[in-house]
Amino acid sequence: MIADLRTTLLQAIDEPVARYELLDRYYRGEQPLAFLAPEAAKALGNRFGRMSSNIPRLAVTSIAERLRITGFTDVDIWADWLRNDLDQLAPIAHREALLLGCSYVVVWADAQGRPQVSIESARQMSMIVDPGTRRPVAACKRWTTETTTEATIFEADKITRLRANTTGATTAGYETVEVLDNPLGVVPVVRLTNSDRILDGGVSEIADLLPLVDGLNKVLADMMVGSEYFARPRRWATGVELVEEKKLDDDGNPVLDDDGEPIFEEVNPYPEENRFLLAEESEAKFGQLEGSDLAAYESSVNILMSQIMAVSALPAHYTGILQSAPSSADALRAAEASLTARAEAKQALFGRSWEQVARLIVAVRDGGSVEDVSPRVQWADAATRSVAQEADAVTKLFAAGLLPATYALSRLGYSGDEILDIRTATRLEALDKAGTDITALTP
Repeated sequence: MIADLRTTLLQAIDEPVARYELLDRYYRGEQPLAFLAPEAAKALGNRFGRMSSNIPRLAVTSIAERLRITGFTDVDIWADWLRNDLDQLAPIAHREALLLGCSYVVVWADAQGRPQVSIESARQMSMIVDPGTRRPVAACKRWTTETTTEATIFEADKITRLRANTTGATTAGYETVEVLDNPLGVVPVVRLTNSDRILDGGVSEIADLLPLVDGLNKVLADMMVGSEYFARPRRWATGVELVEEKKLDDDGNPVLDDDGEPIFEEVNPYPEENRFLLAEESEAKFGQLEGSDLAAYESSVNILMSQIMAVSALPAHYTGILQSAPSSADALRAAEASLTARAEAKQALFGRSWEQVARLIVAVRDGGSVEDVSPRVQWADAATRSVAQEADAVTKLFAAGLLPATYALSRLGYSGDEILDIRTATRLEALDKAGTDITALTP
């Protein structure tokens, strides 16, 4: 392995760290308030440091929950799929790719020679792609233990394990621990890239939402401050003499001037918690300023939410705008049409990567070339449809002779093993109704 290749791969892991951290903070709902004047920040203190509406997480999960793989055609890998817990881990790969722009899948063999598939974060992996063929040239995974930094370089002909005897190593200090031959002939790493462009390395699904979410959080913080003053409007008083009190430091001690004398300051004679005001002065007058109107904040929130919905394809009932909640199943599907179309586009986008994973699984398990099989991934319907609606539609197509029973069961979401069990049970019931002795059929 060329040292330049190793350095390039390791540097590629570190380059997007700041961007990943920013995206992670928005996904967790821990982003700081933006568009906030310094004076306002000082007045608010830390009371609204975490005031946020976590739209970014909703934007990611609303698509990820519609990306459910139900099987593969032309290859028999479902047992290996379930053994590697990919029915639970594949959705994690989708969420990582939607949030960070990409995620990775590594396929190798375990101690028994069976296919071993692991889902990896873009925070720990990088890949170099041939610009001519757009095929992977090499990939790298780097992680830290309590005492060392480990790295593995995946190439088409070999796998190289590296180790640095220190934590947090970046590109220097590594020594080769082990070199393994790669009989697959291809890099055993697949990248799930969230991009609809050719030369793009992956874009976060929430990248366009960040400034809009910042604006929404700012308005929500302003509204919370406004609600406080709306509930407790400012009071005023005239003809009342102020009270002088000693100025105290943070420890409660009097503040002294250069001559050692205490400094006095004029304060309000009526504490904030007083609900009844009394003055001896005959000319004293009291009043209250008019409370602020919160309707302007509602209008601002609605404008920002409309922009967020336009950019993210989130329907109104997902964002809590209840006045336009769908009244029927058909209205629900119509309201979610844009989100469904976006999820279907992600299915087509990630489908090629999962098909390459299926090829690698077959190659590890059975030997031979990765290109010997041509699998096709099957996805669950991305649209929201009730069980009754789906069953009614499939039943009508089956009754009309347009769908065979096996495909009809597949449309209803049953896996290959479940379809086999259903067909077996159906045949046994038919034999029972016919009064056939099944044991007599056994030689």
